[in-house]
Amino acid sequence: MVKSHMSRVRKARRIHKRVQRVGTANISATERELMNLAGLEVQEGELRLFPGWDEEVSETLKATKAAAEDARTRFVDTTMLYAPKSGGVKRYLLSKKAWLEANRPGVAHSLVVPGAHHKADGDGIIQLHAAKLPFGDGYRWPTSVRRWGAWVASLNPSLIEAGDPYTPGQGALEAGQRAGCPVVGFCHSDPAGLAALHFGEWAKKPVEKRWARLFGQFDRVVSPSRYIARRLEEAGIRDIVIQPLGVEVDTFHPDRRDRDWLLKKLGLPASARLLCFAGRPAREKNIDLLIEAVQRLGDPYHLVLVGAGQGLPAEERVISLPYEANPKAVAKIIASCDAFVHANDKEPFGLIVLEAMACGRPVVGVDAGGVKETVDQTVGQLSPTTDPRDYAAAVEALFARDIEAVGAAARQKAVDRFAWNRVFEDLCMTYADVSGHRAFVEPAGVRAEH
Repeated sequence: MVKSHMSRVRKARRIHKRVQRVGTANISATERELMNLAGLEVQEGELRLFPGWDEEVSETLKATKAAAEDARTRFVDTTMLYAPKSGGVKRYLLSKKAWLEANRPGVAHSLVVPGAHHKADGDGIIQLHAAKLPFGDGYRWPTSVRRWGAWVASLNPSLIEAGDPYTPGQGALEAGQRAGCPVVGFCHSDPAGLAALHFGEWAKKPVEKRWARLFGQFDRVVSPSRYIARRLEEAGIRDIVIQPLGVEVDTFHPDRRDRDWLLKKLGLPASARLLCFAGRPAREKNIDLLIEAVQRLGDPYHLVLVGAGQGLPAEERVISLPYEANPKAVAKIIASCDAFVHANDKEPFGLIVLEAMACGRPVVGVDAGGVKETVDQTVGQLSPTTDPRDYAAAVEALFARDIEAVGAAARQKAVDRFAWNRVFEDLCMTYADVSGHRAFVEPAGVRAEH
């Protein structure tokens, strides 16, 4: 039944593309009927279910219709892991959008994310109203899979990438069926592991089963690390593409270092050793481990928390700075510290770690999760456990070395292996393979085929 429907959708989509090129004059009555039966056209009624918001919805719908008329290969990213204070996933998506615009002229890119209102700006980012999660640090949870899928399908996509296993991820699959296009699932997190952390081990299996059921439906599954790929394999998913994320090496750069400025800002002497962590104040980040480790270390160590200290009580040797939305401001703080510290032993990847390395700072991490795949002895130090005593010893071991030389090696590794250009070139090969669209591999200056 599904195959038969998908066959009709794919055929109808080919007809629809022909209509876009040559008009309706050569479309037979049978072909018109097929397009209707396949449900290719998204009905406005599906999207107008917001009493009192007709104007917002109408303007957003106009923008999606205009985007759908663009004859280029339409690529849509969708996720709920996108909020004012979001971390790595948001930076990945915005970096990819900018890179595609500069390097793949045959690809039209849209990003569909939750927001406070329905809104579509000229930058290709479409926000759909969703309620805020309580205690969710600005994240929003869309409620209707069908409606989300209808919005994504209204863009007439050639390829969709789902960045979460929640409503947008499920809606992406529905949109793929409507549009007759493949859907890639990029696994940025381990929801089963998070469920166990927050609710207990009893919650892990049910979430893992649901996770596996969803990711088993994607046409291709991408993981940012071997760690997450193994978790997916344990859940029964096979043929996973491992694609590490990258870093904007011009934004995160050693030239932003101004240690005197930061010492003055913090009111500390030149003898201070500054350890930095930037990120959300989430439980899995193990901020308490970092605090206990720095207190064990004592003078001259100080821990600088950027955003992550929000809501925490004052602690000795710990300085909390507010969240910084500007990546250049974050880069300046990180580059001006002596070392970057990261304690999440279940980190899916750890984009902030790459950003610290690109700033020329050595990293202290835990020998577990995705971070251990990026950090080794050449660029930092790994603690064997999450015991604060072991972690403090790892910090001391790093400072017993030439930290500037280690930081220079970290910068070199970030540039050589993780610059966004290399990452997106590799990802586009996957996109071309799964979608069959050459526009993903045809750079600027080469006319893409449609």
